Amino acid sequence: MEEQPGLSDQYRRSSPWPVFIALGFVLSELGILFGGALIPLAVGGVVLLEASVIGILRESGYASSLWAPALGVGALFALAGGALLYWGLRIRAGTVLGAGVIAILAGIGFWLGETGRF
Repeated sequence: MEEQPGLSDQYRRSSPWPVFIALGFVLSELGILFGGALIPLAVGGVVLLEASVIGILRESGYASSLWAPALGVGALFALAGGALLYWGLRIRAGTVLGAGVIAILAGIGFWLGETGRF
């Protein structure tokens, strides 16, 4: 049997992360577009996007634990939120900064759990 490029018997299933990334983008933009009471929806969408990136890094083997990518992604989003706040985009800044802080707190929780301190 001839082996086709891109196909392998090693992988039995496809990754669910692309669906969650798309859903994270949609939820975050819906929350920002309609604002007001839907701001928590926007934060949830960005957190879903962050969690998907962390899951991809863990699944693909680029990270051996969850805490390091969670802290890294959280720091990047917190910095991006700070930059948006500097430029005067308050709603977007609050959403991205809030999600970054949530990811940092999750990273600390993962670290405490993985090192047996929790």
